[in-house]
Amino acid sequence: MTNAFDALEAGAVVAERELVLTRDNLVRYAGASGDFNPIHYRDDFAQQVGLPGVLAHGMLTMGTAGSVATDWLTEYAPNAWVQDFQSRFTRPVPVDAQEGAAITITATVGKLDPEARTARIDLRVVFDGATVLGKSQLVAAFA
Repeated sequence: MTNAFDALEAGAVVAERELVLTRDNLVRYAGASGDFNPIHYRDDFAQQVGLPGVLAHGMLTMGTAGSVATDWLTEYAPNAWVQDFQSRFTRPVPVDAQEGAAITITATVGKLDPEARTARIDLRVVFDGATVLGKSQLVAAFA
């Protein structure tokens, strides 16, 4: 039987999903994280400070993106684990009160390290045609 790591190929898309962030998600995340900055729940405040409206928390966006990769990893290689996960926040994600904010996450194998038995999974996160996280990468280690 082929090992899960050995079957991976650099450049392969391993997961893709569109998710909608809603104002309810923002409220729940604020409660869980303790981040009650009003730019995440008050349109009037967000606009007063020059923003288009309420914005998703950067860490919520990052965590949502990471969940796409970890869901794939859990199914594909249950004995693998996340060794590292990082992102740069490059653009805000405005969350409309009615429509929410649809983000598309694509997880691609960026680099394989056969000696360490790790795979770097590159996460492309797009909102409204623009990438919102830069250098979003998760490193998975395989048993």
